[in-house]
Amino acid sequence: MSGQRIYIDTSVIGGCFDSEFAPWSTGLFTDFRLGIYRPVVSEVVEAELVGAPTPVKELWIELLDLHAEMLFVGDEVDTLAKMYEAREILSPKYFNDGLHIALATVAEVDSIVSWNFKHIVNYRRMQLFNAANRDCGYSPVHIRTPREVTRHGRTED
Repeated sequence: MSGQRIYIDTSVIGGCFDSEFAPWSTGLFTDFRLGIYRPVVSEVVEAELVGAPTPVKELWIELLDLHAEMLFVGDEVDTLAKMYEAREILSPKYFNDGLHIALATVAEVDSIVSWNFKHIVNYRRMQLFNAANRDCGYSPVHIRTPREVTRHGRTED
């Protein structure tokens, strides 16, 4: 499988079942199925889906069947996520959102894709995440919505 490595968080999977976000989330899944992009997920996404409805869990299983790359939280990721918290980019309540960013940063994915506008797809926070990443010797992380990335979503807007 070729293509850019795209880390998706839980909101993208759930977005397939939300009328507001479905055209672009399902479009991104089409891109994954066609091999245009390579899906990257994590044990954090998996844990967040434990109580999800059956259709969401079925889509998760499909992602794994598409050979999604699975990332795991180790010391390096945990340290970076704790730095985001220490710099008050995110509060302790939203530590998992920092883990998503740290996982994708350490793994050097091409982009993080999310519908989480409050904590992830947020211009001010993106700047702060990247400042922290730079200070720790990491490359900048590119954060987008599925709408910005997919080649198969609705485009008439």
